[in-house]
Amino acid sequence: MAFRKGFSKATFGMRIAAHGPSSDWLVLHSDQDRGDGSLKYILSGDGAGDLFIINENTGDIQATKRLDREEKPVYILRAQAINRKTGRPVEPESEFIIKIHDINDNEPIFTKEVYTATVPEMSDVGTFVAQVSATDADDPTYGNSAKIVYSILQGQPYFSVESETGIIKTALLNMDRENREQYQVVIQAKDMGGQMGGLSGTTTVNITLTDVNDNPPRFPQSTYQFKTPESSPPGTPIGRIKASDADLGENADIEYSITEGEGLDVFDVITDQETQEGIITVKKLLDFEKKKVYTLKVEASNPHIEPRFLYLGPFKDSATVKIMVEDVDEPPVFSKLAYILQIREDAQINTTIGSVTAQDPDAARNPVKYSVDRHTDMDRIFNIDSGNGSIFTSKLLDRETLLWHNITVIATEINNPKQSSRVPLYIKVLDVNDNPPEFAEFYETFVCEKAKADQLIQTIRAVDKDDPYSGHQFSFSLAPEAASGSNFTIQDNKDNTAGILTRKTGYSRQEMSTYLLPVVISDNDYPVQSSTGTVTVRVCACDHQGNMQSCHAEALVHPTGLSTGALVAILLCIVTLLVTVVLFAALRRQRKKEPLIISKEDIRDNIVSYNDEGGGEEDTQAFDIGTLRNPEAIEDSKLRRDIVPEALFLPRRTPAACDNTDVRDFINQRLKENDTDPTAPPYDSLATFAYEGTGSVADSLSSLESVTTDGDQDYDYLSDWGPRFKKLADMYGGVGSDKDS
Repeated sequence: MAFRKGFSKATFGMRIAAHGPSSDWLVLHSDQDRGDGSLKYILSGDGAGDLFIINENTGDIQATKRLDREEKPVYILRAQAINRKTGRPVEPESEFIIKIHDINDNEPIFTKEVYTATVPEMSDVGTFVAQVSATDADDPTYGNSAKIVYSILQGQPYFSVESETGIIKTALLNMDRENREQYQVVIQAKDMGGQMGGLSGTTTVNITLTDVNDNPPRFPQSTYQFKTPESSPPGTPIGRIKASDADLGENADIEYSITEGEGLDVFDVITDQETQEGIITVKKLLDFEKKKVYTLKVEASNPHIEPRFLYLGPFKDSATVKIMVEDVDEPPVFSKLAYILQIREDAQINTTIGSVTAQDPDAARNPVKYSVDRHTDMDRIFNIDSGNGSIFTSKLLDRETLLWHNITVIATEINNPKQSSRVPLYIKVLDVNDNPPEFAEFYETFVCEKAKADQLIQTIRAVDKDDPYSGHQFSFSLAPEAASGSNFTIQDNKDNTAGILTRKTGYSRQEMSTYLLPVVISDNDYPVQSSTGTVTVRVCACDHQGNMQSCHAEALVHPTGLSTGALVAILLCIVTLLVTVVLFAALRRQRKKEPLIISKEDIRDNIVSYNDEGGGEEDTQAFDIGTLRNPEAIEDSKLRRDIVPEALFLPRRTPAACDNTDVRDFINQRLKENDTDPTAPPYDSLATFAYEGTGSVADSLSSLESVTTDGDQDYDYLSDWGPRFKKLADMYGGVGSDKDS
């Protein structure tokens, strides 16, 4: 197979420029082809049948579409001529290598559409800012299609770019962020080495100037004035000042300080980290009467300074601050923060302990009165002179009850009671030897029957409520009445203890089972106090080692006495008899009949209590309620049986009312039962028969119904009922009745 040009190769290559579909690229022809159509040409390899096609009759090879080197720069094809009828090759297969020739059909493309960069303000010319990069898809080895050159289209004269590297640098000196902070630079990348006809691409670079400390702080005014009351406590803010700084972040941080002035130790200034303001505060208590105006010099400075900008001047500024102190009405001030006084516990009432002093700090010097806060002295043990502040006692003291008294004294301005102050007063009660020593505990010991003489049976100790300065020194001795002839002795150990010793050998429970040993305890203070305590010593049977076995002497003293079982039986019999008597008495009481009315709330009518004293012995006949119903029913022969009357008082007879037999029978029956009942009360007692009856001849004695009548009721007949009804006659029969009440 050979080119139609007249030469033949088994394998060959060619370079074809990238272009669109065209006519014959290549014509293949076999020497066996006689033009009779017996041969057929076939093509295989990269793109055969798709990108490349061959005319099977003539061997012409054509491209079906545009070739792009950037997609595939090399194609390998294989061609062969075969017999159309037999399908057998008439010549060996030939291989073609087709290389696509590059043309400048791709523009440069930047790696980023938008770049962001920063550079410090005031940077020197040529300071690196950023680097941009563009790529070209064309063949860099063939011609200048891929040779890129960078240039700046926008951003001059502030920035420049290196044509080969794409490095952007500053091009202007002293660019100030405070004047302009943001810059937008447009960079172009052009191929063909920048020559005309080359393709190009652009990108945007946003450049921000970062802040540096190139601006010192400045106060907007040179003088500030503030006012504060003299009562302002330490730490109270007075006012705020602020210096302006055009920088940002830590470059704008400001520190404030007081450099000079009259109030260096009276005022302070601190920095508010959020607002960068200087806060003037009170450092010490103020006093209007001592100083009214303070002048300070406050300085503001940057803590972070860049040395290369020191040529611009000092990075600090100062201002004058005047502070005027305002007068306020202050409460009285005590001469001390607290007072401590002492007094003996035997001090008499109205004894002066000491005094407190307070005065008005204001120029007016208002007078002050003193008082004790009674919440701190509930028992009113102390009092104070309201004029001079002298403290004195109003009750007797006792150190053993309370050692310290903590009270509060109040000082108040007389002209302005709202202005007052308080001070703690601590009063210590000094000890006086007014308490005798006593046994530390109750002492009860024993002695063995076979004890030897001078044997220690008990060690005793004493306590004293007093607290002498030199400590306690107790002495122990037997009471004078027991010192002679005692079976025991006291040995003072000189260490506030004493020992009880036996005085003889051998003790007998039959002769004496218990000894009461009086011991006198004295202190060594002035005046000497002493007391007598009793030590109980029991005689006991002991073993050979001195351990107590038995201390009961009853069995020895009364060998023929009753046993314990017999005594218990006797006690049980006595208890049984007592219970029997109590039950019998209770049954007898139950035989008495209950009254008709048990509850006080069941009374049928109102009872008026006059609280009037009775008429004496003769008035006992009033207990006969039958007189109220029928005065004629009085039995003249019925006399009191408990006394012998000197004269019989007969009541004034009145016309008999209608006889009421049911009440008479009821009362007589009850009187008879009481007279014959041995358990009834004595005759001078009042027996209540709770019987309402059917009515009274006198009608109602109450004034409750008087409010419903149109006129006054007539109670004059009460005067005819005798002296026992005189009180009722005076109350209801007179003109001044309580009808209107």
